Amino acid sequence: MSLIEEIDYGTPRSKSETMVTLTIDGKEVTVPEGTSIMRAAMDAGHQIPKLCATDMVDAFGSCRLCVVEIEGRAGTPASCTTPVMNGLVVHTQSERLKKLRKGVMELYISDHPLDCLTCGANGDCELQDMAGAVGLRDVRYGYEGENHVFAKSHGEINAAWMPKDESNPYFTYDPSKCIVCSRCVRACEEVQGTFALTISGRGFDSRVSPGMSESFLGSECVSCGACVQACPTATLTEKSVIEIGQPEHSVVTTCAYCGVGCTFKAEMRGEEVVRMVPYKDGKANRGHSCVKGRFAWGYTNHKERILNPMIRERIEDPWREVSWDEAFSFAAAKMRGIQKKYGRDAIGGITSSRCTNEETYLVQKLIRAGFGNNNVDTCARVCHSPTGYGLSVTFGTSAGTQDFDSVEDTDVAMIIGANPASAHPVFASRLKKRLRQGAKLIVIDPRRTEMVESPHVKALHLPLMPGTNVAVVTALAHVIVTEGLVNEAFVRERCDWSEFEEWAAFVAQPKHSPEATAILTGVDPKTLREAARVYATGGNGAIYYGLGVTEHSQGSTTVIAIANLAMATGNIGRPGVGVNPLRGQNNVQGSCDMGSFPHELPGYRHISGDAVRDQFEALWNVKLNPEPGLRIPNMFDAAIEGTFMGLYVQGEDILQSDPNTKHVVAALSAMECVIVHDLFLNETANYAHVFLPGSSFLEKDGTFTNAERRIQRVRKVMSPKNGMADWEVTIALAKAMGLEMNYSHPSEIMDEIAALTPTFAGVSYAKLDELGSVQWPCNEKAPEGTPVMHIGGFVRGKGKFVVTEYVATDERTGPRFPLLLTTGRILSQYNVGAQTRRTENVVWHAEDRLEIHPHDAETRGVHDGDWVRLQSRAGETTLRAEITDRVSPGVVYTTFHHPDTQANVITTDYSDWATNCPEYKVTAVQISPSNGPSDWQKSYDEQARHSRRIAPAEAAE
Repeated sequence: MSLIEEIDYGTPRSKSETMVTLTIDGKEVTVPEGTSIMRAAMDAGHQIPKLCATDMVDAFGSCRLCVVEIEGRAGTPASCTTPVMNGLVVHTQSERLKKLRKGVMELYISDHPLDCLTCGANGDCELQDMAGAVGLRDVRYGYEGENHVFAKSHGEINAAWMPKDESNPYFTYDPSKCIVCSRCVRACEEVQGTFALTISGRGFDSRVSPGMSESFLGSECVSCGACVQACPTATLTEKSVIEIGQPEHSVVTTCAYCGVGCTFKAEMRGEEVVRMVPYKDGKANRGHSCVKGRFAWGYTNHKERILNPMIRERIEDPWREVSWDEAFSFAAAKMRGIQKKYGRDAIGGITSSRCTNEETYLVQKLIRAGFGNNNVDTCARVCHSPTGYGLSVTFGTSAGTQDFDSVEDTDVAMIIGANPASAHPVFASRLKKRLRQGAKLIVIDPRRTEMVESPHVKALHLPLMPGTNVAVVTALAHVIVTEGLVNEAFVRERCDWSEFEEWAAFVAQPKHSPEATAILTGVDPKTLREAARVYATGGNGAIYYGLGVTEHSQGSTTVIAIANLAMATGNIGRPGVGVNPLRGQNNVQGSCDMGSFPHELPGYRHISGDAVRDQFEALWNVKLNPEPGLRIPNMFDAAIEGTFMGLYVQGEDILQSDPNTKHVVAALSAMECVIVHDLFLNETANYAHVFLPGSSFLEKDGTFTNAERRIQRVRKVMSPKNGMADWEVTIALAKAMGLEMNYSHPSEIMDEIAALTPTFAGVSYAKLDELGSVQWPCNEKAPEGTPVMHIGGFVRGKGKFVVTEYVATDERTGPRFPLLLTTGRILSQYNVGAQTRRTENVVWHAEDRLEIHPHDAETRGVHDGDWVRLQSRAGETTLRAEITDRVSPGVVYTTFHHPDTQANVITTDYSDWATNCPEYKVTAVQISPSNGPSDWQKSYDEQARHSRRIAPAEAAE
């Protein structure tokens, strides 16, 4: 193995379809119009020296190292900023050019430390490379004059020198090594879109400055790493590289955080990760990353990670470390004993949206074929099951319609109930880049998120009251129908016209107008009408939505309403448009695809179908139960009733992530065997009897499927620290239960998935290795996948319009609970925080805070930073207040990343009418001052500490 080297063409690729032919160093080259001479030369195999140029940002032309000669033109233009033209004759090397380049390099080196042997970038420094490329052998200029290199000059303090900034936990900034090429500044602006960096000063006093000469940690920098990746010297360097040294080989894999599915090069020394570098050929991220994927992988080596199997008879007992064989035998005996005592249906399992497709497939296979029932569910149902239901009803498929590249053709983006800047930051950067190019943005969210207003971007914001999504989307449809903005040609050709007429008559009713619904929604009617007109008439309109849509009692209804809106305006079936759910975890889509629901086999086919069951029974050699099993809430209820007594949970922390924590505690406490399969002793493990240590994404092979249906390889870069990959653990547990599953590699599991799942029929590891990734459906009709769905027609035939009546949630405000709580995520943390809390990311978010409007805070005597009691009908907790006008009066907001807050002790059992997806986003609450953690939090913490005891090895013998 060796390092995977990616070509840097110096300037971005031109999208022009017009071709231009020129001659470079005697060789004819044909490239798209608009291509720079520098990039054309690279296409011809000639690398022109450069320092300020890189193909991730636009040409800048400041370093003057890339000068060339063009016959018939005077001077020596910069090749990065000079576009190709037909018939040009270019020379990249001559005596004059050599002299100029050496002179430029001399000037750079004259104000640069010559500590190459001990420098963190030694072996990976473009300045060093370019000095060699231009043949620099000596420097005529010394350090006698002004310089930025030394803290003291001629015995006096050097005012031009600045100390190294090591405030950021992941990288350092050494101003003495900066050549002011502006690549970091441009990457922050053009790639990330944060504009946190600038060049302060002029001339010799120029330097890179985070914000107003702040530290990197104290500035607006979001630590995405784009600046570090762009830096050609050691000015910005990963601390891991400084500590470990340069990597010696790399492996391409997929990030295990959000549903964007960024591709990375894991750069290694032996089995130690040196750094994660975003892969330019990654079709989801196109070479960009966020703080989590780029830097927050240290949890894989955290001291709290459990590496040995553990068992105990009672949850009050300390854990006892055992061998794998003893753990499997203990677990199997417990589960079989429960079935013998309570019946076949008394046990079940939960799959994970953090594990691979192959692992998820095996868990549901174990439950159906090994346990003999269909009691399988997934956290994906707890977040995006309304997406599956709503889009299946209207379009015929249970997934988003576009790829992320589609956003480059979008003219109007509508974001509903999502905050991509925090939860899907790499996609947000791509979207913001398109917005800076002139596309318009509509944000429908109770909170003024980071997407509403960012540098050079200001959205139309519809700050609705939580729980009124259906009313708002129907009001948008009202405007489109009553003002004649429907794309009638599209609807007549692609959709059922009679169903459309019924829907149009419904939304046109006066009660659905923006003015009539404003009393419910709190949205200004004029702003809503403007948003509807912009979406319907602004060109290619794309809708992106998140958990703020699905996690409601009318989640499925809202998804259907969104689909109606897209069909009515013709915004389906081509690049730049579509309906796109933003999945919260890395394999939410895949866990749904793999048959993790109690009523569906892989490929969303109902378990009651005889023909479908016959296929699985023939391959699995077992008779399957045709009756749908229990969903997670049903499992909990049955456990409390005493009829469901055993649970296998892979890679999921249901105690922290599911609603109504007290109800979950009661259910888990009632069970006789809970098996937790995870990296850490999570909150659910407090009530477990068996702990099976898991493997991280770096330690196994497999695939993830991201939010755009993109199936991507996860590649093993190191041996599992626990000794077994997760898929091997499930196979061994199945064997102990009496079910033989014979696979020697995850590729064989994927072959079985392809044989049984029509949308995956053409998927194989060989194809993924060849193409990099594919988007399902991948089959005979689409052998290389399907980037955009529903081109020319819907999967179901005709698009189906469905009437969406607004029904208010049963969770109401009143005198006791006058405020509405909604929840969300923050950039630096992920889901329940089990991974990110065990990294340096805690420096940005050490605790969950409650956002409250100044008016609501003042009337309750709450000041910024105060402890407050957050109480609902379900329970109460305490946390610190953050007073902000990001939320409207009457609305409060918090995150759910920290178990000591246990935000879900507040949320209720209300759920979506079609899928039982919990209503996390609407909870009636009251806020009052507090002195600190509540009695419940204290008792919970005490129980957790007691439950996590591990018996010393001597006592265990």
